[in-house]
Amino acid sequence: MTIWRDKQVLVTGATGMLGSWLVKRLLCEGAIVKVLIFESPTESELIRSGDIDRCQSIQGDLRSYPDVSRAINDGALDFVFHLGALTVVSEALDDPIRALETNAMGTAYLFEAIRNSTSNRPGVLVASSDKAYGSAKILPYTEETPLRGEGPYDVSKSCTDLVARSYFLTYNVPTVIARCGNIYGGGDLNWSRIVPGTIRDLLKGVQPVIRSNGKYLRDYIYVEDAVDAYLCMAAQMESDEVNGEAFNFSREEPLSVFEIYKEICISTVGVYVEPVVLGNAQHEITDQHLWSKKAREILGWESKYPVGEGLRLTVDWYKEFVFK
Repeated sequence: MTIWRDKQVLVTGATGMLGSWLVKRLLCEGAIVKVLIFESPTESELIRSGDIDRCQSIQGDLRSYPDVSRAINDGALDFVFHLGALTVVSEALDDPIRALETNAMGTAYLFEAIRNSTSNRPGVLVASSDKAYGSAKILPYTEETPLRGEGPYDVSKSCTDLVARSYFLTYNVPTVIARCGNIYGGGDLNWSRIVPGTIRDLLKGVQPVIRSNGKYLRDYIYVEDAVDAYLCMAAQMESDEVNGEAFNFSREEPLSVFEIYKEICISTVGVYVEPVVLGNAQHEITDQHLWSKKAREILGWESKYPVGEGLRLTVDWYKEFVFK
């Protein structure tokens, strides 16, 4: 028996890479899972695996308060994992209004629907990001680092954090906030990202491309580590040390783009392949990485997957399900 057995859980963003793996774990733990879905891409791991058929699907858009309210009030919920968002930085740059409507207002709609719910008040885990911190002169980011997003995506994630914190402080909605670095793993089909894009090119025999100058510093965390982090937070929400708090999750081993690229090459084809370096990435923060001391000391969470192991598992997924 687990704490999730027979619990009514709603997951937004369930067709995304992280959402798909989270739903898979919740189903294994015996939860009764509902998913709010705007689109149902057939290539999503949630769809491909058949896990969607074990969930109750609710069609709706985070940008619509009636849709969100309907999902919240469709039966008594025990918990909400709010992962739904516009997650691609370049798309937010092209359409900042959509990013703000989806990420910031979508979060506000969800919390407002919970505040006005006629049934019980579920706890909420909000998936934020290291991008919510914006640029910082002092690294690594701690949870005390001010939220100072600059670009449209970063600002939308800063707003997401602040909205969640506001509803906790003002309306006592049980809330926790997760801030991860770059999450990678099987099921990510956004080929503009360094991990899936490089794996795809290597498996197709195409010379990979690096958009930046290759020196940007980032955290990389395997998807199952992120799922563990989310479930760990959610399981401890009744603690005063956890409820209303934000937690960083990281391996605390930041890598440059060149370094993660080399690791991907070794995991995929066993040798280094010279990339095309464009050096034309725009409006991106150069260096970002997190400190996870708070998660270790309060939650007892630590990363289980070194980058090499996580990448091998990721490459195996692509070889089995995409590039057979």
